[in-house]
Amino acid sequence: MCLSIPLQLVALANENGDFAIAERRQGSALRRERVNLMLIGPQPVGTWILASLGLAREVLDDRELALIEDALAALAASRAGDYDAAKHFSDLNTPRQTRSPLP
Repeated sequence: MCLSIPLQLVALANENGDFAIAERRQGSALRRERVNLMLIGPQPVGTWILASLGLAREVLDDRELALIEDALAALAASRAGDYDAAKHFSDLNTPRQTRSPLP
């Protein structure tokens, strides 16, 4: 099983846009890799993508990126023994609406 992670395109690696250089900051470290864009087509520099094993699988919008970053932060907190459910998955932490009784 592999985990896809968000990466931001920082440069095109060839002239036809089939490959790009993408990066992600992980704490103080910078992860940089060459990714294949053939599944999603050429994308402009600055685009956030979801990539796995050097292959871009999809383009991410701001909402999707925020949800994935939240999940990755929850995973890191859990591994560090510092997980607090109230701090993560805010999209799931909304109170349920109660239905009013039928007349």
